[in-house]
Amino acid sequence: MNLIGLANPLEQFEVLPFIPWEYKQFGLDFTVSNFTIFLFFNFLTVTLVLKLATHRFQIVPTRLQLMAEEFYSFVLDTLRQQAGTVGLRFLVFYFLVFLFILTANLTGLVPFCFTTTSHIIMVSFLALLANMAFIFIGLRQLGLLGFLSHFVPAGAPVALLPLITVIEIVSYLIRTFSLSLRLFANMMAGHILLFILATFMLKIFAAAPVGAPLYALIMLVIMLAVYALETGICFIQAYVFLVLLSIYLNDSLAHHSHDENHH
Repeated sequence: MNLIGLANPLEQFEVLPFIPWEYKQFGLDFTVSNFTIFLFFNFLTVTLVLKLATHRFQIVPTRLQLMAEEFYSFVLDTLRQQAGTVGLRFLVFYFLVFLFILTANLTGLVPFCFTTTSHIIMVSFLALLANMAFIFIGLRQLGLLGFLSHFVPAGAPVALLPLITVIEIVSYLIRTFSLSLRLFANMMAGHILLFILATFMLKIFAAAPVGAPLYALIMLVIMLAVYALETGICFIQAYVFLVLLSIYLNDSLAHHSHDENHH
């Protein structure tokens, strides 16, 4: 998060082109920007951490192996609780998504780094891809009529059934927007708050009135507290994204998982 030389708190989210690479005659744009670089950096970080953690398994695990195992167990338990044992077939996908979002969130707290999850286009792509997959999974597991039965609540009054069905369909379709907006808004708001606090602290030093060091020290303590809070929010938002995706998966597997658990 670059705080130096920025005129306003929104400039830290600006996508800046580094290597122009356009094919105007075909309408294609492969320009490498700061967003592209840090997106690749996040992916590379997850890949390297998992590679180093699983390179040589040991009975007494190293710290990196232990961390990877703890995250794996955490995602496994969360997915099992929300989607049942049948949902564990998608464990690899959920594990990678959780690590990627967590890495992207934490990277944004490092000075001069870019937060890819602070852009709604990024998180919307993940949410849309997952929700489209859930529709396909639901149709495959439950069939067309079984999947559509999710939008017709059992025991609903006949007179209100059309209205309730429309509401259920709309709420299902806006999942992508609500899921992505939650992550995007939290990441952007936290970084803006840190920027404002840091800018205010620097202006106190620049003004240098009587008692400025004391005021700056108070602001520094407040900023460190907010920074610690933002670190916790990075984990919480990755967890919330994981839980909601697991719940949405459970909706697509509801009948199937019920039958499997029954047997």
